[in-house]
Amino acid sequence: MSNIRNKFDSEKDKFAGKTKETVGEATGSEETELNGKIQSQKGDIEEKIGNIKEKVAKKINDSINEKDE
Repeated sequence: MSNIRNKFDSEKDKFAGKTKETVGEATGSEETELNGKIQSQKGDIEEKIGNIKEKVAKKINDSINEKDE
């Protein structure tokens, strides 16, 4: 369940960030544009961390399963 929540949060940050970035560009607000870029990057990083966690968990589970056999 946590994995689904993390994916949702990272996608939400990427979408909100891109929206802020676009609004900042349209209004000429450098600060809003920058905040949007930062939030979008945060979503990308969260997604990458989530993927790494999944890979590590899979390797650990595979290792435990091999020992059980």
